[in-house]
Amino acid sequence: MFNSRKFSMNKNTGLPRRRFSIGDPSPNETSSKIHRQFRAANPGHLPHAGLDATRASTGVVWCTERAAEHGFLDNPEQWANLGQGAPEVDDEIEGSFPRPTTINVSVAAREYGPTAGIKPLRAAVARMYNDMHRQGRDSQYSWENVAIVPGGRAGLIRIAAILNNAYVGFFIPDYTAYNEMMSLFKNFAAVPTPLSEEDGYHIHPDVIANEIARGTSVILTSNPRNPTGRVVANPELAEIQDICRGRATLISDEFYSGYNYTSDCDGTVISAADNIEDVDEDDVLILDGLTKRFRLPGWRVAWILGPKEFIKAIGSCGSYLDGGANAPFQEAAVPMLEPSLVRKEMQALQRHFRDKRDYVVKRLRDMGFVIKYVPDSTFYLWLNLEGLPGPISDGLNFFQACLEEKVIVVPGIFFDLNPARRRDLFDSPCHHFVRFSYGPRLDELTRGCDGIERVVQKSVHLFQRP
Repeated sequence: MFNSRKFSMNKNTGLPRRRFSIGDPSPNETSSKIHRQFRAANPGHLPHAGLDATRASTGVVWCTERAAEHGFLDNPEQWANLGQGAPEVDDEIEGSFPRPTTINVSVAAREYGPTAGIKPLRAAVARMYNDMHRQGRDSQYSWENVAIVPGGRAGLIRIAAILNNAYVGFFIPDYTAYNEMMSLFKNFAAVPTPLSEEDGYHIHPDVIANEIARGTSVILTSNPRNPTGRVVANPELAEIQDICRGRATLISDEFYSGYNYTSDCDGTVISAADNIEDVDEDDVLILDGLTKRFRLPGWRVAWILGPKEFIKAIGSCGSYLDGGANAPFQEAAVPMLEPSLVRKEMQALQRHFRDKRDYVVKRLRDMGFVIKYVPDSTFYLWLNLEGLPGPISDGLNFFQACLEEKVIVVPGIFFDLNPARRRDLFDSPCHHFVRFSYGPRLDELTRGCDGIERVVQKSVHLFQRP
């Protein structure tokens, strides 16, 4: 069964050895091809704890690689990709402005651009935040408070590169790419804080206070949160920022800030920028970009806002990390950030994605899924599988069964960040979850829900068969 195995075995039982684990593997694990693939691909499950022979893919890429083995890349139009964390990019959302189909390339844009981004786009980002979050405040963002970066991951890597020796607090579950960011750099130690399903995966201010009390000086979190779809809003967000002020740097990943369903889709954007007292004194770094809320993931244009001293360092390290964002696309992005245009865009975005959320929630509940917390932001559902028949009640086996129906989801185990590889992830509370993205078009969501319904029906039939 375990031919060409790469994970270690217990010589007495013949079962996979579970490093750092508190339990024995279930029959689903020992008989499942997809579980063996996961162990073989992730260094935290390989033998020889001191060896890092390879660096694992992020969860979405790993899932896409497995889907490719089932023909996904040959006929992607026949599949429902509910794993990719990307919104639909068409010009068919009512009230949304049309995206450029051609781009004028200036002579200046043929040159290398500044690693902190071109000044007109930096100024446009600052103006947008001042209009949407800083009206009436003495302290305003300027272009010097903004760095343009080639995507969110590049922004995270730049931030990691400039951090001092520190404990960096993060929360579980959260965005999969944080895992590699926190394992690549040795200038800080990553300290996890698990959040509980029973509490709705909520980050309470007292949790932040406890982290700071034990020496944590950097807090990293997505807000709105990937993968749970939860959000920390005011007044709690303001309280958290008050606790951090003068004590810890808050890194707020706000890529889903526009997908806010808590204010009746009026265009309100969730952001820590609302609560900053002094843009050059409050140690708050905000990440966002065109990727999610402007539905342009292929442009690879994102930004970081923060105190000028931070931004200067973030801009400088781009010279040896990534070289900076694409200059022609930066120029094309400037008119998109006109504040009145952004407000209308956010209203259209929120209405459209709330409708898609309601559609998939109803479909899944009709199939028997228990959705305890309907997401109030993002375009993700964090699906608990424990009520399903045993063979598909964990994320990896459910993922494998969905591949047979040309549907891609992401096993929850990837969101249990384990940068130091000190835990066996098969003990994870995320093991019985998958992340379902309702980012794609409605016709693809319908196809995906149909495929998941077939998975559930097949499993129920087999489970009930005498």
